[in-house]
Order: sequence, then C-alpha cells, then structure tokens
Amino acid sequence: MSTRASAARYARALLDAIVKEGNPEQVEQDLTAFDELVARTPDLQKAFANPAVPVTAKRAIVDKLVRQLNVSGPAAKLLLLLAERDRMAVLSDLVVAYRERLMEHRRIVRAEVTTAEPLAPERLAELERRLAAATGRRVTMTARVDPSLIGGTITRVGSVVYDSSIATQLEKIRETLEDRR
Repeated sequence: MSTRASAARYARALLDAIVKEGNPEQVEQDLTAFDELVARTPDLQKAFANPAVPVTAKRAIVDKLVRQLNVSGPAAKLLLLLAERDRMAVLSDLVVAYRERLMEHRRIVRAEVTTAEPLAPERLAELERRLAAATGRRVTMTARVDPSLIGGTITRVGSVVYDSSIATQLEKIRETLEDRR
C-alpha cells in the first residue's frame, strides 16, 4: 500500500475520532508543527527512515518531542502509534490528507483564480461569494496573475476547472481553423 493511501486511512480514522470528542483544528496544528520540526531536522529524518534504528528508539524520540511540543492527546497517540509501527514516513502525507478531510468536514472548498491582471479586492470578494453560492460551501480563494492569459479567468474549484481565458479561446479558434484545412 502506498504511503498516500496509508496516510489517508490514518487521517480518516483520526478525524472520525476527533470530531466526536476533541478539537480537530488543534490536532491539525499539532501534526503540522511536528511535521515541520521533522522536515527542518535532517537528523530526525535520517533516524526515522533508518531501518537500523530500533522501533523502541524511534518511539522514545517521538515521545520526547511530543512532550516538548506539548502535542494534544489524540495527535500524540497517533504519532506514537506511527513510531511503534515504524510508519513515520507517512507523516507528511498524513498532514496533507488530514487537512483535506478537515476542510471537507468544515464544508470548505479551495478555489484558485488566475487572471491576466490583478483583480480589485471587491471583484475578488464578489467572485468568492458567487463560488460559495454555486458550491454551497465556504470558499477559500487564492488569486494569481498570469499575463499570458491575455484576458478572462481560469478558476479552479477543487478539481473542476472553468477556463474562460482569451488565450484558451484563441487556441480553440486556431484548432478549429486548422481542422478545416
């Protein structure tokens, strides 16, 4: 089983348990802080990845870090479980999967809007409001500028892409004209 699939299973189980009895946002913060610590500490990465390091030593390291970072109960239990099962390699994927599941639980969707020129804040707010109405969810939106679009927008909501850019329209016209030759 891939690390992503494993991470997704751990994330789903963790969120299911936390929603009933805990603070899902705190767990996200704790897991993120732990993952960031591991990511910026090469010695920790090597210790967790090295099969020659005994699982008991890995668990002891995680236990000490959990105490130092004051990681909440559910997140601490999961981190210790990962160490006991020698599965610390799934941590980064688990954080991403947990964050995605938490957003689903909160009914939040990510949207990315790309335009040829920066949009005014009121236009961004209006677009965000319309996307929220269309999806029935709260929208977290990021805006990018790509002058190659010439005009129009490309909006990504989750995995759906709405492309009304002039560059794409011109490309379609070009393809149509080439097909008619």
